[in-house]
Amino acid sequence: MTDRLYYRDSFLYDFDAKVDSVVESPRPGLVLDRSAFYPTSGGQIYDTGWIVAGGGNDAKVRVTEVADTEDGRIVHYLDAPLKNIQAGSRIHGEIDATRRRDHMQQHSAQHVLSAAFVRLFGMATVSFHMGDDYCSIDLDTPSLSQAQIEAAERMTNEIVLEDRPVDVRFVSREEAAELGLRKLPPASREQLRLIDVYDFDLSACGGTHVSRTGQIAGVLLRKFEKVRQGYRVEFVAGLRAVATARRDFSTLTETAALFSANIYDVPQQARKALEEVRLLRKQREQSQEELADALAANLLGETAERNGRKLVMRVFSDRELNFLKLLGQKITRQSPAAIALLGTTTPQPAVVFAQSAGLPYDMGALLKETMLKLGGRGGGTKDLAQGGAGKSEGLEEALRAAGETLSL
Repeated sequence: MTDRLYYRDSFLYDFDAKVDSVVESPRPGLVLDRSAFYPTSGGQIYDTGWIVAGGGNDAKVRVTEVADTEDGRIVHYLDAPLKNIQAGSRIHGEIDATRRRDHMQQHSAQHVLSAAFVRLFGMATVSFHMGDDYCSIDLDTPSLSQAQIEAAERMTNEIVLEDRPVDVRFVSREEAAELGLRKLPPASREQLRLIDVYDFDLSACGGTHVSRTGQIAGVLLRKFEKVRQGYRVEFVAGLRAVATARRDFSTLTETAALFSANIYDVPQQARKALEEVRLLRKQREQSQEELADALAANLLGETAERNGRKLVMRVFSDRELNFLKLLGQKITRQSPAAIALLGTTTPQPAVVFAQSAGLPYDMGALLKETMLKLGGRGGGTKDLAQGGAGKSEGLEEALRAAGETLSL
């Protein structure tokens, strides 16, 4: 098994080790006898960094991922093979300290935050996820309010400001059972590694953590949502929280500028704009309805009747598919025996075929046949069909050919 140096010192960023084995496929990697690199585990994502070859070989490659094996070893995957490295070779490992410090802040924040939810509301954390942008915990609770979110955030940051010690110790499972852990892990190991936030939280964990809560620097709770097993709470901590707050503020400032308003007035301005949009949409729909009604009457009036039926064919250059559909319905409802073959070239080439109820033709079949000529797709019912054409060229000829197939 690989000796996990991060178990004893999360602030160890450099170390020397011996290569146990070389991995060649599916990608290059090394298994070491000891390592300070953290592999993905327990919700925390892996470290990255570099491995420098020893023995006069100055080659340096990047560690792109670190993973556990089933037999307790750690594989360090590399972006390129290290030349002249074999089992027994000496190497020097360098952890990406910025990434490691970020992970320590996020994971330690999770311990304090989870303990706060338990202390305040008896809500246990059932899972933890650390991503590149944000972290989340899933709480075992049927309900969660904004007030509870703010209370847990407040308590968490109070513990951060108190700069309490965060200690690491190893105990047997029997000892752990007597210590009152927030959650006792499944019986898979005889010895447990405990993370002790002084007089606040005691948890079994194999991750990397700060040595004092003040190093977390601050915790910001963001979105929370209902999930299958309870509620998911997203949060960020430390410098990640600062970067997130800066991005949020920049977004809010830019949005406020669009409204020529103060950032604190953005919600009110957005609501006002949405109301105006809804009103304009309603007015547009009414105008479209009136326009389609009048246009249908005009087209029927100028179309000659043949054998008791009217065939209306028209290609527009600036109508949307929804308007064509509405117009087709108006035409076939205003006349008891009308057929409408309609098309538009922009903004997207489209076709609508419609007939008055009771007529014997099949608009769905006719449209599919027409779409073969236009390189498009569509379908519908016997009385109404629509589709998007692959091209606008030849649209009028296609409608004319469709009309000729109808025996009027």
